[in-house]
Amino acid sequence: MTFFKSMLKDSHDSTWSSKRIITLLSFVLICVSYVADQFTGHKANPALFDAVMYIVIAGLGFTATEKFAKKENTNE
Repeated sequence: MTFFKSMLKDSHDSTWSSKRIITLLSFVLICVSYVADQFTGHKANPALFDAVMYIVIAGLGFTATEKFAKKENTNE
């Protein structure tokens, strides 16, 4: 459980990262939609599915770029 908590925290100051939480929730919605689409008669709206997918892609991209961003020195 601590592994998942550490995944959702910002690497700079160890606070909860809203980008990571929104990305995780969007990913869960995509997974639920996919399972519902495959195993039930419910069909997901393709435009809504694509919009949530783009949120996940952007969230993962922004989170990945944080690792390469220049760190600010706050000890001044």
